[in-house]
Amino acid sequence: MPTHYLDSAIATEALGAQLAKALPPGCVVYLRGDLGAGKTTLVRGLLHALGHRGSVKSPTYTLVEPYQVADRRLFHWDLYRLADPEELEFLGLREQIDGEAILLIEWPERGFGELPAADLAITLDYAGESRSCRMEAYSAIGQAMVVQERP
Repeated sequence: MPTHYLDSAIATEALGAQLAKALPPGCVVYLRGDLGAGKTTLVRGLLHALGHRGSVKSPTYTLVEPYQVADRRLFHWDLYRLADPEELEFLGLREQIDGEAILLIEWPERGFGELPAADLAITLDYAGESRSCRMEAYSAIGQAMVVQERP
């Protein structure tokens, strides 16, 4: 399981940009870590590398932010405020699981039992003033992403 040490938000965005190069259609990425650990920063780097030019905000209050970048559909979920995993049905998650849309899901443990399985899980932890980032592949797609993102 590769571990990266990220000394700044710029380094976290750069890792997101590296992941964007290996991001296949239909993949599911879980993003774990405490509040402020850099999950949305990583997503920002990923989206900007794919060509998104607007802002990238945490979907903490909206729960999901959709993005259309060129021919790719991405959904950035933040389940921190999810009261019940069954709410995901009413929020349209099932329609997004179509083999094409890319799902980036923060706080996946709050959607237990309703979420699709992850291809890749990324965990960001505090390491003093920096962050450590661990990646764990759960499928062949996830394994290919981990191998391809290495600098």
